[in-house]
Amino acid sequence: MKDKVINFIREHHMIKNGDKVLVALSGGPDSVCLLHVLYMIRQELGISLGAAHINHLLRGDDSFEDESYVEKMCASLGIPCFTKRVDIESMAKEKSISSEMAGREARYGFFNEIIKEEGFNKVAIAHNANDQAETILMRVMRGTGIDGLVGIKPVRDDIYIRPILCIAREEIEDYCVSNNLNPRIDRTNLESIYSRNKVRLEMIPFIKNNFNKDIVESLNRLASLANIDSEYIDKSSEDMYFKFCKEKVGTVIINKEAFNIHEALLTRLVRKSIFYVSGATYNFEMKHIYDIILLQKGKTGKNINLPNKIVAENSYGDIIISIRKFDKCKSIEFIISKKELDEKKIENLRLDGLMYDTVLQVKQNNNKIDLNSSDLIKYFDYDKIKQNIIIRNRKNGDKIKPLGMTGTKKIKDIFIDNKVPNNLRDEIPLVCFDSNISWIVGLKISDLFKVNKNTKKILQISFIERE
Repeated sequence: MKDKVINFIREHHMIKNGDKVLVALSGGPDSVCLLHVLYMIRQELGISLGAAHINHLLRGDDSFEDESYVEKMCASLGIPCFTKRVDIESMAKEKSISSEMAGREARYGFFNEIIKEEGFNKVAIAHNANDQAETILMRVMRGTGIDGLVGIKPVRDDIYIRPILCIAREEIEDYCVSNNLNPRIDRTNLESIYSRNKVRLEMIPFIKNNFNKDIVESLNRLASLANIDSEYIDKSSEDMYFKFCKEKVGTVIINKEAFNIHEALLTRLVRKSIFYVSGATYNFEMKHIYDIILLQKGKTGKNINLPNKIVAENSYGDIIISIRKFDKCKSIEFIISKKELDEKKIENLRLDGLMYDTVLQVKQNNNKIDLNSSDLIKYFDYDKIKQNIIIRNRKNGDKIKPLGMTGTKKIKDIFIDNKVPNNLRDEIPLVCFDSNISWIVGLKISDLFKVNKNTKKILQISFIERE
C-alpha cells in the first residue's frame, strides 16, 4: 500500500519536501490508515505530521471514546494532536442547516484555525476509492454533467489532499488489521438509513454480484478521465472569463459577447461569475445557470432572484450578477463648504456607499491644464461656486445642463442613453455646487461651471474607483 500511496501523491503533486501535513483524524478505519501510512512514509516524502479531531458530541460515550483513541494514537506516534468539541446539533439549529453541513463547517473552520496558528500548509482527508464510486453513482442518479463525474478531486485549492483516494475500502480494512491499529467503528455507517449508506451497503454489492465485480475501479477510472476533460475545459473557460467579465466589488458584469461562445465554456463562465460574487456555488444547479443564459436573451431591465441572495439582471444584453439588495438605497450626501476648502486648498474624502473616493484641490489657472485628460478628473471655475460643494447620489427629478447644450436633461435619461445598469445608478456620484448638478461622474459635466479663458481659480476634482 505504501508504494501505491506514494505514487498517487506524486502523480497529483500533492506534497513537496518540507510540507507540514495536518491529517483529519476521526478515529475510523480510513483516517487511521491514512495517518499511519503517511507516518510510515514521512521521511521518504520529507514531511512533518499533525492530526486534528473534532468531537461532534453526536454519539454519546462513543464520541468521547473516539477522542481518547485519537489522542492515544497520536501520542504513540509522537505527533501533535489538536482536538475540539463542538455541539453540532445546536450549531445546526442555530444556523438552520443540516447536521452534516454543520459538521463540515465546524471541521473546515477548525482546520483553518490550526493552519493559521500552527503553520500547517496541507490538510490530508481520508476519502477512499469506494467513497469516490459512491459519490459518482449518487450524482448520476440525481443528474449531473461532466463536472459531477469528476467526483472527489485528489487535490483542492492546493491545500486539501486525499492521498488514499486510490485505495479501496477492503485494502484499508486489511491494512488496519495487519498493523494492529484497531480503529473505531461508527455503527451508523453499517445501517441502511441514509442514501449514501444504501448505495454503499446495497447498490454497489448488487452491481458487483450481478453486473461488474470491478465497479469501484470502473467508476474511479471514469472520474479520472472526466477530470482530464474537465480541467481542459476549465482552463479554456477561465480564459473566456477574463476576456468577457469585469469584476467590481460584489459584482460581475458579463459582456453580451460572452453568450456567443460554446455552451460548455459559457456555463462554466457563468458559474465562475457566481462564485466570485457569493464565494460559493453551493445550492446552485445547472437549471440556475441556464436561467441566467435565458435571461440574457430577454429584455433589458429584467432580473431573476437566485440562491444565496444572488440576483442576475439583463442590462442591454450584458448580465450583471450581484448580491441582492433588500433595502431601497439610502440617500447619501457629503457636504464641503467653500470656506473650508479655501483654507485647506485640498480635501480627501472617503465616499462610503458610493463607487469612489475623491480628492478636491484648488489651483490657479495657468491655461496649461488638459481639461479632457480623464473621465474621472474634471475641472471647474471655482469662483462661480457660491457656498457648498455637495457630493451625493441621485434623487427623483434630477436634471443637469450638459456642456454645450442650451437646455437641461434628466439624469435618468442620461443613465439610459449611456446604458448604465439599474443596480449601479444609485452608486454613481453626482457633484453639485449649491443647488446645481455640475458633474455626473464618468458621464457628463455641466455647462454652468466650465473653465474658460477668464477663469482665475480652478477646482480640480478627482475620483478614484475602489477595487
